[in-house]
Amino acid sequence: MTWDEWEQLKTAAVENRSAAMELNHVPDEGGAPAPGGDLKVDQQDLAAVGDAAFKLFDNLGKNGRDAWSISQTAAKDLSTQGFALGGALDHVQDRWEKQLKTLLDACAHISNHMDFTKGAHAGDEYYIYGIVSSISTLDDGFTERTQR
Repeated sequence: MTWDEWEQLKTAAVENRSAAMELNHVPDEGGAPAPGGDLKVDQQDLAAVGDAAFKLFDNLGKNGRDAWSISQTAAKDLSTQGFALGGALDHVQDRWEKQLKTLLDACAHISNHMDFTKGAHAGDEYYIYGIVSSISTLDDGFTERTQR
């Protein structure tokens, strides 16, 4: 596909776009979109995702290598006896180990990110509360001043 073809496809997609194509929004029952979208998350949601990622990390770390020594022994025995299956089994075991490490890294990243996000949002909530309460105090001062 050339660059011009890609640009034509993008232009056609924009021209043919309908409200039904919005993926980040679900219309209200009345059909009108909700102002500001409808995606919400709370501390419990973040904690549940982080907890699930940590449990998966923990279980994979404990049980993900259970068959490693048996597989390595079998691969060595098969190779020693001249079977090509030994090399294939060793290759599968190497691939399993690489995939397991990738998955463990991803789980750790998700868990750590959720912990960070919880803390960041808690800080944001505290900051916003401080700003809003300051505005309320300021409003009270204006109200008091106008009533004199």
